[in-house]
Amino acid sequence: MADLRRIPRTDLSVFPINLGGNTFGWTSNREESFAVLNAFTEAGGNFIDTADVYSAWAEGHTGGESETVLGEWLTSRGRRDDVIIATKAGQHPEHSGQARDTVHAAVDDSLRRLQTDHIDVYYAHFDDESVAIEDQAKTYDEIVRSGKARNIGLSNYSPERMTRWFEFATAEGLSVPVAIQPHYNLLKRRSFEQDYAPIARKFDTAVFPYFALASGFLTGKYRSAQDLDGAARKSMIDDYFSEASIDEGLAVVDALNDVAQHHDAKITSVALAYLLAKGVTAPIASARNTEQLADVLAAADLKIEQEEVQKLDAASATFA
Repeated sequence: MADLRRIPRTDLSVFPINLGGNTFGWTSNREESFAVLNAFTEAGGNFIDTADVYSAWAEGHTGGESETVLGEWLTSRGRRDDVIIATKAGQHPEHSGQARDTVHAAVDDSLRRLQTDHIDVYYAHFDDESVAIEDQAKTYDEIVRSGKARNIGLSNYSPERMTRWFEFATAEGLSVPVAIQPHYNLLKRRSFEQDYAPIARKFDTAVFPYFALASGFLTGKYRSAQDLDGAARKSMIDDYFSEASIDEGLAVVDALNDVAQHHDAKITSVALAYLLAKGVTAPIASARNTEQLADVLAAADLKIEQEEVQKLDAASATFA
């Protein structure tokens, strides 16, 4: 079984793959979601990521679908303390933004849907520049002090605003974020490696990248625009097929395939193992079904060699 990784400044140790819950109640129905969750935990997985907004973007959805399915699974399982749950506030249609009252209402609704009395890592999902960072830090500190969240994290904040949160919370003795959730993968390296990795090192935080598989592009199943026909995530993947990036993107997939063949592994597994080799705590990856989950889980035990990391670095240099 893969070694667990400690979230700095906490008593939480997590599996090196963070299971993304965005598919729950969306592209995965309740039964499929339960099957994925069961298989993930049976394989040693213990860290599940969701958000209150998942999946408000889908027709007929209002947000909270993922948390609801996850809460039903937690209750049916009856062992809440075996898993670490992360969710986020700031984007739900009924609780948009980071104003104090909004966040307090959002956390209460998340707890109700999750059928639990606490969240292990509670993220500020997106910045709200109408609210001072100092006020946001105070609000999330209140959430921790109330016991509704054990720890907090940050996602989708500018480097400057994120740094200010860390500095203010540290100086004022407030709850300091223990994790950041950046957009990071082989086709999206520059922003994290240049701007956010230094913040993570300076303030000793865990790193849990989202879109770790570039919305499926780095699984190797999309080789042309025609391959996107009917894909649930078509709008998320279209950018990788722009004239400016398609050739470079497919070159990265080819390099991943070379490394995968050397290890008798799948491209998906190598793309995630690369991020682990680059020092992230646990990349976030979702799986619509247990078949997809198998390749995600395999990354936890896949050790790619330094020269292979360098090969992938070179193949993706245009994105760095």
